[in-house]
Amino acid sequence: MYRSEDHRTFAAASESGMEASGEQTAADVWARVKRRLRAELGEDIFASWFGRLELDSVVEGCAYLTVPTRFLKSWIESHYADRVLSVYRSETPDVERVSIGVRSTLGREATPQRRPSEAPRPNAAPMPMATQASEPKMPSMALPQEERGENSDLGGAPLDPRLTFESFIVGRSNALAHAAADRVAHAPNGQVIYNPLYLHAGVGLGKTHLLHAIGHEMRAQGRRVIYLTADRFMYGFVASLKAQTSLAFKERLRGIDLLIIDDVQFIQGKQIQQEFGHTLNALIDAGRQIVIAADRPPADLENLDERVRSRLAGGLVVEVTALDEALRTSILSTRIEGLKTIHPTFEVGPNVISYVARSITANGRDLEGAVNRLLAHATLTGSAITLETAETAIRDLVRNREPKRVKIEDIQKLVASRYNVSRSDILSERRTAAVVRPRQIAMYLSKVLTLRSLPEIGRRFGGRDHTTVLHAVRKIEKALGEDHALSDEVELLKRMLQE
Repeated sequence: MYRSEDHRTFAAASESGMEASGEQTAADVWARVKRRLRAELGEDIFASWFGRLELDSVVEGCAYLTVPTRFLKSWIESHYADRVLSVYRSETPDVERVSIGVRSTLGREATPQRRPSEAPRPNAAPMPMATQASEPKMPSMALPQEERGENSDLGGAPLDPRLTFESFIVGRSNALAHAAADRVAHAPNGQVIYNPLYLHAGVGLGKTHLLHAIGHEMRAQGRRVIYLTADRFMYGFVASLKAQTSLAFKERLRGIDLLIIDDVQFIQGKQIQQEFGHTLNALIDAGRQIVIAADRPPADLENLDERVRSRLAGGLVVEVTALDEALRTSILSTRIEGLKTIHPTFEVGPNVISYVARSITANGRDLEGAVNRLLAHATLTGSAITLETAETAIRDLVRNREPKRVKIEDIQKLVASRYNVSRSDILSERRTAAVVRPRQIAMYLSKVLTLRSLPEIGRRFGGRDHTTVLHAVRKIEKALGEDHALSDEVELLKRMLQE
């Protein structure tokens, strides 16, 4: 079949008196090479890596091929260059080597770099990719977003200019997280440490502030930074799949110096999680820094693939705990002092600040809300801020503050300590009475004090079945109605966990 096509091509060229048969034959050979690659490598691999590989020209025994991105060029050269050359040489002895270049976004017609005085020669072969070192522009998709503005198609979220290291207030609960973030941001000579740095905390405790602060500092050093929320990452990946630009999306993410992902607990979908895992591996293996934030430690991210959780746990994991009263007082005082530059008459006495710090214990955002309420009262009524007015202003924040989020790990530790067994005993297969009763109490408290399902609780207790958890919960519920001492003991454990 191929011989007849070549014959028809040659005959048509001869009749027209033009020497176009060489170019046409090169295209036919390339079509056969692609069909061979598809058959040998399979449809999935071919579509992923060779679907946009095109022939530019064949000059002096070299086949010049082009792809749209540098990432694709690097991958094919590293993994498939020998295979492409082998298949090519089996189709035609004229090709002795293969060269892969990146296509310009200006279009194929702009590829040959001619001087204005030069007239194009009829049927001249296109200039080979290797001679285009003087190309004036690189493809815009290969540049990080921060070098092209926040509205580019990279999809990163902007950094808040207010959230810097200078505006972050350090206390006992966040000192370790702040020190780790500062070390990452100021690592000498672009050194990568604590990779990935994983910060986890409840709502409004400052983890996002630290993410932005790291981003600001490293961007000021001229580093390529992208900050993404989990939903922004998912949207960008899905949009790239629909637009058939997923390879460009991957290259843009993997060509940066610092990747920041916030609220990673919201990443869903098997394919998206796989791509997230591949991105983590590629950046870490390439020596690029990753900083992650979530509302729980990696082991508690049940929705994420186990390999991704393991990768996240392989760096430095730091928890930002609840704000202590001294830190809450510092946050309030700093915020009030800042507002006084705009509202000079805004005065809040130390007794009021102390009252607000003692009353609002949930998170920093509630503290911000309290300051805004005090400011509104002072500016709208013109009266001084007293304890009575402060109590009225923040009443809803005190009443609606969130209860402490209880973790299964904390339950296991407290119960183990209370009954003089180890946490490993509770998670083990031991069936002695000294271990079984604490284990059942811990399972009961996990069901009552957390939102975890029975299968999730079973997995956290040594991989047990949900029916085992259900049996333990029912047995403890029955025992509580019959044993007043046990009921008092369990109530005490509840209070200790919720304080």
